[in-house]
Amino acid sequence: MNWRIIILLLLIGLVLLLGISLYEPTGRATLSAHTRLEAPAQDPSGFARAIEPWDWRFPRDHGAHPNFQTEWWYYTGVLTTADGRRFGYQFTIFRRAISPLATASESEFRANDIYMAHFTVSDIANADFYHDLRYARGGAGLAGASVEPFYRVWLEDWQVFATDDNANKTQITAASADYAIDLRLYQMKRPALQGNRGLSPKSSEVGNASYYYSLSRLLTEGTITIGDRAFDVSGSSWMDHEFSTSALGENARGWDWFGLIFEDNSELMVGQIRQIDGGIEPTFGGLYIYGDGSTRYLDSADFIIATTDTWRSPHSEAVYPAGWEIAVRGEDGFSIFVSPLAADQELHSADIVYWEGAVAISGDKRGYGYAELTGYASSMQNRF
Repeated sequence: MNWRIIILLLLIGLVLLLGISLYEPTGRATLSAHTRLEAPAQDPSGFARAIEPWDWRFPRDHGAHPNFQTEWWYYTGVLTTADGRRFGYQFTIFRRAISPLATASESEFRANDIYMAHFTVSDIANADFYHDLRYARGGAGLAGASVEPFYRVWLEDWQVFATDDNANKTQITAASADYAIDLRLYQMKRPALQGNRGLSPKSSEVGNASYYYSLSRLLTEGTITIGDRAFDVSGSSWMDHEFSTSALGENARGWDWFGLIFEDNSELMVGQIRQIDGGIEPTFGGLYIYGDGSTRYLDSADFIIATTDTWRSPHSEAVYPAGWEIAVRGEDGFSIFVSPLAADQELHSADIVYWEGAVAISGDKRGYGYAELTGYASSMQNRF
């Protein structure tokens, strides 16, 4: 589902908008910029809306969609060394447009898009969770998204890029102070279109939706580096790409999202948008992806997500679900249990605090995946 750090991105966008992102020096003026978060909400009018199913074409649609206000490219995976040591990773790049009309400028630094990247690694054996954020304007080559000549999304030297014409083979490279990844990903199934042919509603309001597809099984190999030690790893990754000009409904508090990869060559995306009154938004559902790549859309009534355990964060004091039983109804239904591979996978160093981490699956199916939990430290209402 992956509306994820758009909240942060909006705040950052406003900071840059009021600060240095659109600054063009004239003469010998001296620039003095101070970070501020006070700003009115951005007006979405003038941007395209997600209303009708999209005419999908790949690899074209791996790239940017600048007519929409918000977009992100999201990769997660649970990877293992030959001797069984396990790691999780998340690598996400977000684009946020400042205006539906770009302003002409001779300055290569002037940009109409703000980019943010979020990069995490979970070292399961040591229960260590590494997370980092970066921001840049979409100008002067600092950040961007393109499919010419090959698919590539980047923010400085953090990047995902294709190594073939059809983007069936990609590579992710990112390094922070204490950790790094260098991974090669191979697409095993065609893109899975979420919702109605890729139109994924977030509430009953027309246009309050995203265009959303997943690459649910990416064979992955490469290295994860912790400190000065590099680990050869392999496993499977999940990719989501969404673009939209909309947000959660006015009654939403937060969401729970799961991208799960099973050992039987099938995958599952399910999620729920939690309402302020304790209810669940009924318009958002899920998708079951069969071994041959065909899919079954899941209405919100087709599955149940029940919490089996909780965890209190020592950083934010938020209480999160920390275990789930997920039951998918129907003739090919099943029941699974999902458990965090490490309790503390909370991202707590920015304005919006949330939990996103690697999970293990048992029950009728086995495997690994990722879960994302927002709205537990504070409501998402009026955040984006």
